[in-house]
Amino acid sequence: MFEQFDLDSALLGGINNIGFKKPTSIQSLVIPEAMAGKDVLASAPTGTGKTAAFLLPAAQHLLDYPRTKPGFPRVLVLSPTRELALQISEQSEKLTELTNIKTGVITGGVNYGSHKEILTETTDMLIATPGRLLEYIENEQFDAREIEILVLDEADRMLDMGFAETINRIIGEARWRKQTLLFSATLEGSHVLKFAKEILNEPIYLEANPSRKEKAKIHQWIHLADDKDHKFKLLAHLLKQDDVKRAVVFANKRETVQYLSGKLYAEELPCAWLEGNMPQDKRNSAVDRLRKADVNVLVATDVAARGLDIDDITHVINFDMPRKADIYIHRIGRTGRAGNKGTAISLVEAHDMAVIGKIERYMTERLPRRIIEELRPKYKEARIALKKPKVKKSTAQKKAKAKKQAKRKKK
Repeated sequence: MFEQFDLDSALLGGINNIGFKKPTSIQSLVIPEAMAGKDVLASAPTGTGKTAAFLLPAAQHLLDYPRTKPGFPRVLVLSPTRELALQISEQSEKLTELTNIKTGVITGGVNYGSHKEILTETTDMLIATPGRLLEYIENEQFDAREIEILVLDEADRMLDMGFAETINRIIGEARWRKQTLLFSATLEGSHVLKFAKEILNEPIYLEANPSRKEKAKIHQWIHLADDKDHKFKLLAHLLKQDDVKRAVVFANKRETVQYLSGKLYAEELPCAWLEGNMPQDKRNSAVDRLRKADVNVLVATDVAARGLDIDDITHVINFDMPRKADIYIHRIGRTGRAGNKGTAISLVEAHDMAVIGKIERYMTERLPRRIIEELRPKYKEARIALKKPKVKKSTAQKKAKAKKQAKRKKK
């Protein structure tokens, strides 16, 4: 239970109101160490409650050491995307609603004037994307010297997006901080560990092993397609199935997102769409339409692969395959959250088989190939890709020979 962490009664009330029953594995690991003031390097799969794992210790610090004068934020959470920043802020407000803690959000894509209150009035906890925050620091509209706790959420994604220099400059401005918490969905890349080594002070390394209830139960398979038109027919067929209650369809380019949106409407499959150059209000509107079930399909580029936290997404469909295996993992992580079952389906052309191989090696499992009989692929390359790889006869013969020789030696 959350009472074990010696949290303030007002925070326990917020936890109760938000509906959290007991801590997840990452929360159980992080909260005690963070409340003890230690730097933390934490790795946890998506959907396992890591947001509360850093918000609760940060809020407890603000309650334990109340500010003595008005000023700039004392807790800063950096997020890779606007959507994730808004969701962290929303959860912060819910968890701290019974306290006097004030949360603010600064992101790009919105009018500069909308941040005036945060920049001129007292805010305790700030959730921000790096680019816009650095602008305010450089213009001397924001002072990072009052930051006591710095949280880097989804640090691997921020580095992949090219924010390393921006983050380092913000970190330099916040050099008087007392504590740094770094969270990453994966620690596969050496760049994350190298980055952590530079900014963390004797960190505690924590890696969650989610319980069976927390683990994502994602059924994955692929459909081979001849070309783009064939892929769209497969997509439309899949989205019309009764079990598809709420789906996210991923494409690599915004032109493809627009193409799919138009084609789906023609198939009487209304959808919302999301891509990088949209104004913030339209992005928010698209996510809200899916969240409120005005539509049950969201077509998106990878801007939504991180930070899109919508309950009960039943299906993720990759219309285009991502270029890297870790992006595939983040995409399918939009479904199967918090122990719910989910389905991830990839529509694969012959030229995608190389990345399928990378994904299968990354996950150490083969993605099943499935066929929709009336949409069976016609071309030879797709049919070949459907077949299981055969063990070469010579290899099998060598193994059999080696076994015989081993038996003879034993005798």
